[in-house]
Amino acid sequence: MVNFTKRIATLAIVIATLGASPAVFAHAHLKTQYPAADKEVSTAPKVLTLDFSEGIEPQFSGIKLTGPAETIIQTGKVERNAQDEKQMIVPLESALKPGAYTVEWHVVSVDGHKTQGNYHFTVK
Repeated sequence: MVNFTKRIATLAIVIATLGASPAVFAHAHLKTQYPAADKEVSTAPKVLTLDFSEGIEPQFSGIKLTGPAETIIQTGKVERNAQDEKQMIVPLESALKPGAYTVEWHVVSVDGHKTQGNYHFTVK
């Protein structure tokens, strides 16, 4: 009887794990970005490009870009690459000056899950 109870408990754990797994993988996680995180670039970028693990909804996604002395940098409208629904493109309205920058991003994946994060880069 104890052996049967252990099997039932193990089966319940396996079923619960399998049921929860798709939700974990459905979130859009940041995979790569340009400029790359924690890197120094010699030429100021004209756009920021963020690549995610899942497709994103650009109308519910965005970034906040801050520069030296916590200055907020104006950006253009968030776009999604027409050939890649996982790529966010954010045009910059003016050239970035030398210094350290922080990108705070948030996205909603095509299935409605929200994720957010941040990273840093430096313009030489």
